[in-house]
Amino acid sequence: MVPEESQNAKLKMQNVNWGGMNALPWSADFIRNIHDAPTRLVIATTGGGSLAVSALVAAAGASRTVLEAIVPYSPEALTAFLGARPEQFCSQRTARAMAMAAYQRALRYAKQDGVSAQSLAGVACTASLASDRPKHGPHRVHAALQTSASTVAHSVELLKDRRSREEEERLAAALVLNLGAEACGISERIDAGLLPGERLELGRSQPPEAWQALLSGRCALAAARGDASPREGRRLIFSGAFNPRHDAHRRMAQLAAEITGLVVEHEISILNVDKPPLDFMELEQRVGQFGSDERLWLTRAATFAEKAAMFAPATFVVGADTIARIAEAKYYGGEAACRAAIDRLAVLGCRFLVFGRLVNGVFHSPHTLSLPEALLRLCDIVPSESFRHDVSSTELRQT
Repeated sequence: MVPEESQNAKLKMQNVNWGGMNALPWSADFIRNIHDAPTRLVIATTGGGSLAVSALVAAAGASRTVLEAIVPYSPEALTAFLGARPEQFCSQRTARAMAMAAYQRALRYAKQDGVSAQSLAGVACTASLASDRPKHGPHRVHAALQTSASTVAHSVELLKDRRSREEEERLAAALVLNLGAEACGISERIDAGLLPGERLELGRSQPPEAWQALLSGRCALAAARGDASPREGRRLIFSGAFNPRHDAHRRMAQLAAEITGLVVEHEISILNVDKPPLDFMELEQRVGQFGSDERLWLTRAATFAEKAAMFAPATFVVGADTIARIAEAKYYGGEAACRAAIDRLAVLGCRFLVFGRLVNGVFHSPHTLSLPEALLRLCDIVPSESFRHDVSSTELRQT
């Protein structure tokens, strides 16, 4: 993250008088310029920043810009919007996930009108602002923008007890509108009215073309690290989120290579059946954990049935928790589809090298799980005396 002031030094700022409780920091011309641009937006806010929606839809021409505006205010609503419960409801990562979910909704709506992915954007905001109840933590705003070519995030921690709730709302809305303007290719920015001692932090990722093609669906696989030349014969694929990558992952990869005699290839899918796709900043962080000599693939393969179609014949390195999910019918749309997917894995010559895993305080291996016999036949089990690391990425993120 770097100071926003240095990033926007060349941008023309709109210094609007903030005097009076009802003064707004944006002009009618600023909103009109957004509506005159060809970009179409889906906007999601958790309350803070929703004044930006009012500013856009109250002006003539809003139908040219706003595909949808959604306010998933309660924890349950935000969880449903994202497809999974965020670890923190007010964080930059959650704002980026919201922007990605909004962008995916824009893609679905635009398909009906034949609008290109390049002219769509998701804009989001999650904020913790002044309330009618005492608030122990800091007041903060996280806003994010997702397009086919970039991920942008703005974050600021506000000085407490220096603004009313209405004034903090206007600041959050200004950040949302500035991101909307960026999506539209507009150089002007609203002066958000930061106080001395407050600093707007900017995160930005403009990834390689191959990553952009993955997100838009123009390709299904891209090499992120290591040798990308084709390989013949059985492959050893270690699929995971690697959020973060830790010593247990490295030890699993080492043992898998020793057991099979194959070179490990890692794979991260940008798609997940339970969550929005990974944004570009998230991908940069995860890819950065691997060395340039390690083979790492980025794919759109959310399920092992899809991964098998890309890499078969393959041995997949998995933990016991992952092999249990492979047997869950909900990921396939029903029991019959689940059985068909497992049969297809067998036909393609796929196997699973399964490492035990501590789950909810209990150490599991395939024999302690209720796996279908057809899936169990595809499993080779690494004994606990050879490998046992009672650590998880979730626990590491929470430390």
